[in-house]
Amino acid sequence: MALPATLHNFAVQLADVDRDVYQDLELRIARHPSETAEFMVTRLLAYCLEYQDGITFSEGGVSSTDEPAVLVRDLTGRLTAWIEVGAPDAERLHRGSKLADRAAVYTHRDPAKVLAQLAGKRIHRAEAIPLYSFDRPFIDAAVAAVDRRNTATLSITERSLYLDLNGTNLTSSVTEHTLV
Repeated sequence: MALPATLHNFAVQLADVDRDVYQDLELRIARHPSETAEFMVTRLLAYCLEYQDGITFSEGGVSSTDEPAVLVRDLTGRLTAWIEVGAPDAERLHRGSKLADRAAVYTHRDPAKVLAQLAGKRIHRAEAIPLYSFDRPFIDAAVAAVDRRNTATLSITERSLYLDLNGTNLTSSVTEHTLV
């Protein structure tokens, strides 16, 4: 018998000063048994940092082979943003970049290793795909603070991220890397 997903609720007050986005979010994230807590936290951060109308988590979660962890569709249903989390393979990123107007990767892993894994591979518009990483101690501390019901205040200014998660205050830079 397969293990069920664990549901995590997040009440997030988002203040993205860099993009002039201010929003209160009520998110329910189903954490698949094979999904690490680091991946789930990075998925949450990617959602918030990419927040716009039409954004959603993929329906299949981490087990989906047809969709990224986070995606954005316009009012017609057309895919406008393909947001990968972790260390996606080159074929998947290539496909997503062709399907959507824009693609990005958010990783909780060592960005040098992710970049090395993708180096020299065929990826559509690789030069236009940013890879964003966070400070590793930040991810570890955020994972330690996560509960089943969570309250968070997330502020982003000049690509610095300030997170209050269940009373734990954390800070990280959001470092952008290029694939090529």
